[in-house]
Amino acid sequence: MALPNKGFVEKLFAQHHRALQAFLYRRIRGKSAAPDLVQEVYVRMLRISDVDAIRNPEAYLYTVASNLVKEHAVLERRQASSVDVDDSGIQDLLGELPDFDRQLDTDRRISRLRTVFSQLSPKCRATVILRYRYELSYEEIGGRLGVSSNMVKKYLTQALTHCRCRMTGVA
Repeated sequence: MALPNKGFVEKLFAQHHRALQAFLYRRIRGKSAAPDLVQEVYVRMLRISDVDAIRNPEAYLYTVASNLVKEHAVLERRQASSVDVDDSGIQDLLGELPDFDRQLDTDRRISRLRTVFSQLSPKCRATVILRYRYELSYEEIGGRLGVSSNMVKKYLTQALTHCRCRMTGVA
């Protein structure tokens, strides 16, 4: 069964595919997800029942893409917040360092870690230092930073995820 608006959507995508992909690429963290999001925009545009009602197809295309970016960000936040940093399995995984011995010497790894660590927000950095260097509890860290224990966990999760991704070259 041919969709009545398929030709319209294909023409629109032929004109705007690269610009749309660049638009999405600039707005998401995981850059590798941009082509998938472009494909999802295409699928959503195909589902439109009355394309004649769209006054400005290009603006509508980017509106769909913007909404998809927001959905993607919410999904990423949910996945990031679902990590329990107290779980021993997670602690083991976070404690594992990738095998850099073949790639980099110790000085280069330390330099890279300093660079990655400097990219963290001040509260994330402070949380990591207070937790792992000074071995403070979540409550003690929260008291010093003026945040809740749950926020301390979130800062740790964000910081460790960021460092792990940047050190392994994932993002």
